[in-house]
Amino acid sequence: MLSGEWLGFVAGALVTSSLVPQLLRVVKLKSAHEISILFTILLLTGIIIWLAYGIFLRLTPIILWNAIGAVLVAGLLYAKLKYGR
Repeated sequence: MLSGEWLGFVAGALVTSSLVPQLLRVVKLKSAHEISILFTILLLTGIIIWLAYGIFLRLTPIILWNAIGAVLVAGLLYAKLKYGR
């Protein structure tokens, strides 16, 4: 592993895992009224761009965590559309 690459794995794990409690809460409560649709769309767009950047530069931590993050935020967006009204 490249020196410092482990920082990418740790940082990515922390940031990505921060989405899990929010997603679980929304699903459990079946309520996403408090979640901003604009925030969710912008976050998903940014994560997808980061994923493309990681793929372009072949940066494993960025690819891994942004792929997982994209799935989690897509789930949050789905929940917002389903439960947000």
